[in-house]
Amino acid sequence: MRARKLTFAALVVAAGLSLTACQSDDDAVGQADPSSGSSASATSSSGGGSDANGSDQGGGKESAAPDSAGSASGGSASGGSGSGSDAKGGKCTTDGLKITAQDTFIEGDPDGSIAVGLTNTSGADCVISGFAGVDLKTNAGDISATRKGEPGDPYVLKNGKEIDFYVSYPLNESGGSGVRITGLVVTPPNETKSVTLDWPGKDSLPVTDGSGSSVLVGPIGSAGQGG
Repeated sequence: MRARKLTFAALVVAAGLSLTACQSDDDAVGQADPSSGSSASATSSSGGGSDANGSDQGGGKESAAPDSAGSASGGSASGGSGSGSDAKGGKCTTDGLKITAQDTFIEGDPDGSIAVGLTNTSGADCVISGFAGVDLKTNAGDISATRKGEPGDPYVLKNGKEIDFYVSYPLNESGGSGVRITGLVVTPPNETKSVTLDWPGKDSLPVTDGSGSSVLVGPIGSAGQGG
């Protein structure tokens, strides 16, 4: 009997140990499952965070890209603008130009003409284009020249070099005194400062009712092209 009791007790103890081991395994599995679920949740959250962060970062990158592009383009534009300025020079100004005028009328021409020369004396290359402002001073008041022709592309006027444009005007063939010309006022393109020169052409304009030919000015570089 004692031996059976001991055997039975041993069996009970073994069963208890076995049950305990099973419970430990179950607990371990239970702990492993939540743990892997948390890990998946973390991955998902991390993925969501990555998406969110990715969006944020993407937004940040997109935001940074325009900024960097803007900065790059700004720098590039600014650099390009700067290098363009360096390459071409700044705008030709009245103070940096020597302005002269000479009679270019040829006998037999229907109108009188003069050539106005702009010489770059600024010490550096400069850019010029368009039309100069031209006014004839007369004893009857100032007469503004009308533009004729199309302006060319901006022109790089090298230091010490000259570029010309023409001014044409009607000849006084009436035999009368007409309108006496007393001076020529020239304002370089995109400038407000003018220079007054002696008039080099014929002394007078015909008195007209406005239906005759008028004083015309050609674009920069046009001397000899019309009248």
